[in-house]
Amino acid sequence: MTRLSVSQLNRLGERLRKGHPSDDDLRILDDFRLSFALACRQVSDELFQIGLTPVSRPAKSTNSIVAKLNRERSRLSKMQDIAGCRVEVEDLDAQDLAVAAILKRFPQGLVYDRRLKPSHGYRSVHIVVVASDCAVEIQVRTALQHGWASTVERLSDRLDPDIKYGGGPEALRLHLLTWSKIIEQVEALAERGRLLRQGQASGSEIDALEVQMGRLQADLKQALVRIILLEEDAAAKS
Repeated sequence: MTRLSVSQLNRLGERLRKGHPSDDDLRILDDFRLSFALACRQVSDELFQIGLTPVSRPAKSTNSIVAKLNRERSRLSKMQDIAGCRVEVEDLDAQDLAVAAILKRFPQGLVYDRRLKPSHGYRSVHIVVVASDCAVEIQVRTALQHGWASTVERLSDRLDPDIKYGGGPEALRLHLLTWSKIIEQVEALAERGRLLRQGQASGSEIDALEVQMGRLQADLKQALVRIILLEEDAAAKS
């Protein structure tokens, strides 16, 4: 396809935002989306070479692009997640190591640490890199962060797309936030335990930490059960 200029992309984005795109607009958007496939494949190959196992999404769907244009009032030329890869790791330590390895491979990568500033409970680390002149977003999630995000995706697909962006039934939204905060506490405590075991921690310190972890794990399971019950109740009412 002929590469669109920034102004052409933004004008296309405005037409999409207004909700009356022509057939030509949709064709151009489809060509634009597909133009990211090579860059996504190149980034995935680089991630495999450093020992990571990415799951790729070569192109954001048309509906997702339009929804984001309307939700964030962003410009199409500035959208950094048309193409993306997701990497899942075990814990916070592995997450930090993976991020460092990715930045070593892509020194110009831009890091967005959503552990520090969660988005409606969503926690992860995003790195935007460039390959073949295209931006590709790499999401690095721990197992618990991925579990939370996958559950929200399912709830959004099944009940209400707004759940993904902090909307939906209030009780469900509040329990998702609670679950996210418990996950944050569990991960922080696990990291503290790892550091204690590497140092000169006493047996009593480790025992106290394990008791605290046991309580948090119970809270984690209870929060998930509550979310499942709320999901079933909301589905029954819809």
